[in-house]
Amino acid sequence: MKINQRLLTVTIVAGALACGGGNEAADGNQEPKAEAQSMYQKAPDPMENPGIGPVKELTLPAEIDQEMAKRGEEVYVLKCTACHKPTEKYIGPSPQGIFERRNPAWVMNMILNPEGMVVEDPIAKKLLMEYNGSPMANQGLTEDEARAILEYFRTI
Repeated sequence: MKINQRLLTVTIVAGALACGGGNEAADGNQEPKAEAQSMYQKAPDPMENPGIGPVKELTLPAEIDQEMAKRGEEVYVLKCTACHKPTEKYIGPSPQGIFERRNPAWVMNMILNPEGMVVEDPIAKKLLMEYNGSPMANQGLTEDEARAILEYFRTI
């Protein structure tokens, strides 16, 4: 019985030492490894993150340009409605209220550079998983067409 107790004690101590592992500072406090620290970094603020692509900054004017919004709606209907519905979740997210959730530059970059966004942008990566791994198709739009779509989004 004494041997079983000793064996149990040795096993518990060995297990505790194995789990405690080897990255202690001189003062005895443990610090997470660099790789673990990166897991806990704060995600980028979606309203500050411009995304990955040609648009580095975009401030939308207070007034909606109705003519531009009409052109944007036409492009949206032709290129986007297979996956996006204006006011409801579909294969992709609804653009309604998008500027309450995302930076306008981010939206432009998602339209213009969806492949780069899902590879490098943490928000786009998360959306890719949320929408069952369905990547956004690159429609080959110009910056002017993408900007017109953004103006249309403001009217929804």
